[in-house]
Amino acid sequence: MNVEVLLESIPPLAVYLLVGGVVGVESLGIPLPGEIVLVSAALLSSHQDLAVSPVGVGVAAVIGAVIGDSIGYSIGRRFGMPLFDRLGRRFPKHFGPGHIALAERLFARWGSRAVFFGRFVAVLRILAGPLAGALRMRYPRFLVANVSGAICWAGGTTALVYFAGIAAERWLQRFSWVALLIAIIGGITAAILLRERTSHAIAQLEAEHYRKTAPVLPD
Repeated sequence: MNVEVLLESIPPLAVYLLVGGVVGVESLGIPLPGEIVLVSAALLSSHQDLAVSPVGVGVAAVIGAVIGDSIGYSIGRRFGMPLFDRLGRRFPKHFGPGHIALAERLFARWGSRAVFFGRFVAVLRILAGPLAGALRMRYPRFLVANVSGAICWAGGTTALVYFAGIAAERWLQRFSWVALLIAIIGGITAAILLRERTSHAIAQLEAEHYRKTAPVLPD
């Protein structure tokens, strides 16, 4: 069975459920590759021979994001900040002191806007819902930022990848693979630089945290 036949055999509903489920669980606070799944589904929708709809992909991602964030908000409001202490000890790579400190700093500076813009940042996409609940943000404000952020992130990502996929097919008919390769390398480089910058900020905040909590030795 070749790739074309395999892709055509995938029911569109299964794609929508997968997108909504993964994005929802990630928004709940569990580290999953929600953005990768969304981008992959959007690319499938740009394939003219497949029945996957870009509208269906975007709507599924929005619903998953809103529901997942709302459940995460409820969990954070119920258990408070001690929840992140326990998660930090168990999953330091995702909920370490630096991650929480960075998220808290952004919440303190931007308020509910951190929920909106957090949808576009991997660290905040996982923490925004539970942390907003733990910090006792009013739910109506949270919901407005949650829904608007989900629509802009999911809808914008789906539209961008969909039209990029269509354009790529046209480019490949006119140009060589070199142009596509350059575009891919540029996108990957930008993503890596953004991740490195975020990781550097997290590392600095973790170092500050451990300096403050380190026991003072007697002279």
